[in-house]
Amino acid sequence: MTYALLNNIDDPADLRKLDRRQLHALADELRAFVLESVSQTGGHLSSNLGTVELTIALHHVFNTPDDRLVWDVGHQSYPHKILTGRRDRMHTLRQWGGISGFPRRSESPYDTFGTAHSSTSISAALGMALGARTLGEQRVSVAVIGDGAMTAGMAFEAMNNAGVYKDLPLVVVLNDNDMSISPPVGALNRHLARLLSGQFYAATKKGIERVLSVAPPVLEFAKRFEEHAKGMVVPATLFEEFGFNYIGPIDGHDLDSLVPTLQNIRQRALDGGGPQFLHVVTKKGQGYKLAEADPILYHGPGKFNPAEGIRPAAKPARKTYTQVFGEWLCDMAAAEPKLVGVTPAMREGSGMVEFEKRFPDRYYDVGIAEQHAVTFAGGLACEGLKPVLAIYSTFLQRGYDQLIHDVALQNLPVVFALDRAGLVGADGATHAGAYDIAFLRCIPNMMVATPADENECRQLLTTAFRHDGPSAVRYPRGAGPGVATDKTLDALPVGVGQMRRTGGARAGRRVALLAFGSMLHPALAAADALDASVANMRFVKPLDVELVKTLAREHDFLVTVEEGCVMGGAGSAVLEALAAAGLDVPVLQLGLPDQFVDHGDPAFLLSQCGLDAAGIERSVRDRFALGIEPTPATPATAARVA
Repeated sequence: MTYALLNNIDDPADLRKLDRRQLHALADELRAFVLESVSQTGGHLSSNLGTVELTIALHHVFNTPDDRLVWDVGHQSYPHKILTGRRDRMHTLRQWGGISGFPRRSESPYDTFGTAHSSTSISAALGMALGARTLGEQRVSVAVIGDGAMTAGMAFEAMNNAGVYKDLPLVVVLNDNDMSISPPVGALNRHLARLLSGQFYAATKKGIERVLSVAPPVLEFAKRFEEHAKGMVVPATLFEEFGFNYIGPIDGHDLDSLVPTLQNIRQRALDGGGPQFLHVVTKKGQGYKLAEADPILYHGPGKFNPAEGIRPAAKPARKTYTQVFGEWLCDMAAAEPKLVGVTPAMREGSGMVEFEKRFPDRYYDVGIAEQHAVTFAGGLACEGLKPVLAIYSTFLQRGYDQLIHDVALQNLPVVFALDRAGLVGADGATHAGAYDIAFLRCIPNMMVATPADENECRQLLTTAFRHDGPSAVRYPRGAGPGVATDKTLDALPVGVGQMRRTGGARAGRRVALLAFGSMLHPALAAADALDASVANMRFVKPLDVELVKTLAREHDFLVTVEEGCVMGGAGSAVLEALAAAGLDVPVLQLGLPDQFVDHGDPAFLLSQCGLDAAGIERSVRDRFALGIEPTPATPATAARVA
């Protein structure tokens, strides 16, 4: 397809020169470009196809970037990126050195707030609006939030705060596509249907009809009044109680409706009309029939041929850790009737689809509400159940107070299955699980396990489930090293590591590598070149202190290796144990640097951080001057994160 209009849009100022009739043609070109681009790079597709017209209308009406535009989560911001000067860089999307898959302040002045976690947009836009007022500047702040993100408490906290300011130029656009990553759940989603079909409404209606049936003219008036009364129970009531002027719902793909409505809303906001709430209804995958039919499949695809669609992939030779967890969850649920599974709207991502099918009465999707998910799991545990909360490492950060106060402090037996621990590749720093070891190991009562392969993951999940207290099992994104999983549900001794290699002495000095989780296999490869000992530590907490002391006494140098932040991580736990034992031995800590690691290929990122076999070997050799021949460096392994 040729992009006659789109190729001339280098920023929204060019877009604002177009008349309304040209916007329809631009929408067709933009949608085609999004489809072509994402099919070549991979990325989020369904959500972006659904926001084409909305994006055009927002930039056509609002004076961006002076008017602030905040995209909640940001996985629907590709059309925004294309229209704000990054069209020619879309081929680098989510790749090392390329543009991010989410809004990023350092990338463009049109990315007014960095987003990737949900439900932050209204808070940020409110802060921007009040910031402008404080500075004496007149501009409108706009938050675009999806119906899935509206289920989080943070969104309502922000709206509750915003409603206090009756003349604030703040606009909230609810992009209602009835679809988050997983199908939306919860009371808000069912608000209107429940009220209009509930027993109270039906009983009241019948009662009124009986009373008024003796007076037909009055009954007719009552029926007409009923139609108006229905308007009182749509979301307008809810949002106007927060102090917003509610408009909608309107068709989010109808530019002839969107543009004048947004123009009126912007003017009203500038004229002191107070916070405005626009409800638009869109369709995920709009304009691409395959994505419309299956928006979940096309939510975040890899590369594919748009003419053919996503074809079933060949069964991978190795299981992903997510699959290992999903299989374990079903097997353990079959054996343990008190097991219940909890997810904050990540059924597919966390591998719980089969569990929901087989155990629907023991499956709880609480929506995008991580704080609630943690405390809810604690409540289940209080009743004698054994909750397993499947949650990405990066999202558990959002429930940290609840983890401490509502679970650990009360020593409740909640299992935290931490998916995406470590680097995650294309999603970048916002989704990396870099900090869970550090923020979990400092909490009393917590057990923290780090499986090194697929079977050990299954065993440590069983260990955690049978542990009488809170526990976390962290495992990385993607496939493991290819170790077959047992069908049994065997536990491992708590706090006990395992020697995997006993090394000799190089230049009269012995080195021991203490590997945590995913770092075991690159550590073993490095140890072959170093002739070093290797311990699979398995647990960060409780740490196998006796093994640490033995290794310290029998070796000249210790090296800790973890796919997590060095500061406060597993290596710090080893140093604390050595200090407590009065042992003085040089220790090299290897892990993620004290900076945010950008998006890119996972293997490349690990090499950049020196966490592949060659990087580990080189770091040990450099630190301890062992006088061995280094493994030849490749361009990918020669550089480190600066």
